[in-house]
Amino acid sequence: MSSSPISKLTWATMLFPLALVLFEFAVYLGNDLVQPAMLAITRDFNVSSSWAPSSMSFYLLGGGCIAWLMGPLADRIGRKKVLVGGAVFFAITCLLILLTQNIQSFLSLRFLQGMGLTVISAVGYAAIQENFEERSAVKVMAIMGNMTLFAPLLGPIIGAFLIEHVSWHWGFVGIAMLALLGALGLKVAMPKDTPEKLVKQPMSTIWADFKKVFSNQQFLIMTSALPLACLPIMLWIALSPVMLVEYLGLSSTQYGLAQIPVLGALILGSLVLVKIVDRYPLGQTIHFGLPMMLVGAVIIVAGLFLPDYFLYCLIIGMTIMSFGEGMCFSVMYRLAMMSSDISKGTVASAMSMLMMFSYFIVLEGSRILFEIYHLTAFAVCCLVLILLWFTLPRRMLIDILPPLSRCSSGDSKSKCS
Repeated sequence: MSSSPISKLTWATMLFPLALVLFEFAVYLGNDLVQPAMLAITRDFNVSSSWAPSSMSFYLLGGGCIAWLMGPLADRIGRKKVLVGGAVFFAITCLLILLTQNIQSFLSLRFLQGMGLTVISAVGYAAIQENFEERSAVKVMAIMGNMTLFAPLLGPIIGAFLIEHVSWHWGFVGIAMLALLGALGLKVAMPKDTPEKLVKQPMSTIWADFKKVFSNQQFLIMTSALPLACLPIMLWIALSPVMLVEYLGLSSTQYGLAQIPVLGALILGSLVLVKIVDRYPLGQTIHFGLPMMLVGAVIIVAGLFLPDYFLYCLIIGMTIMSFGEGMCFSVMYRLAMMSSDISKGTVASAMSMLMMFSYFIVLEGSRILFEIYHLTAFAVCCLVLILLWFTLPRRMLIDILPPLSRCSSGDSKSKCS
């Protein structure tokens, strides 16, 4: 891969992203396959099913706690070393969890496994942004997103199969094998870090860099916008096993099938983004996607007043929200990443910390609310999160992007980018 950003996507230039996707797929399966199995896991450990969402919360917390180190470390010793080492570490923790005897040790290993999320976001994504030109980077991120979205699509189905026919332990064995294959692919396909790309300053300077990043108002607002758009889908992944199986009476197989329209829409939204990203100024697709998410959230809340049709409203609303997120996330990530001129490893680490801690706090808070208010808590949380996006994040987006009306299809990219 050349030192200048890549603008044309070919099989040769996509080998590294594809290797990264394999590891990312394993990391996502580490959540999406495990969450459906959490009801069986809590039974095995003789604890309440209310512990089920904590598996996802601690997974995300582990990513947030190590994020401050991964990006700056990769800036200094090279992204390839950190990515390959992170993939191997993740695989080891997946195998160690097979030895756990109680929910506390299980969640401790989930915390360690969550570090794989930061290796992906703070190191892998930063490498993509550095090596690909702006619009190509958005396309690569969307393509990667499409491929990794098969994890939440297939994970619940595989998880349901494991619960009914085998054991949840085998899920972690499969995830570990995928992670090791990803490590091998990165070792072979990822370009070496050239000396001129490495940061020469000592690690002690990272605090000054983080201070500069966190003092950037645009960075803070655009990064805060990411969890607001992502959390409704993450709440769905965390709580849908309890909602659909325990509260709405679906079987494990029906639960797995219910994920197909919701998570399939996420893939479709990303495909649409890849198709239209060259037709509009970068960022304008957010103006389409977020209003869709708001419509979906309103449909779910409306279902609370139609209890006989709540399941249909829930799935339809989540499907619309997923499609909207698919059109938004890759672009929002790019805008947040490029809002600071500090080294991208540090910026990506700062983003990971904000996002992971936001995920943990909201998921645990929603879990507590769900125990008290049940389905109402889920619906209202989704609506509130999307409405919050229409405050400061939307105003910031309007400030940094030209209005869509000023960028007709006949305008040149130079006028509107």
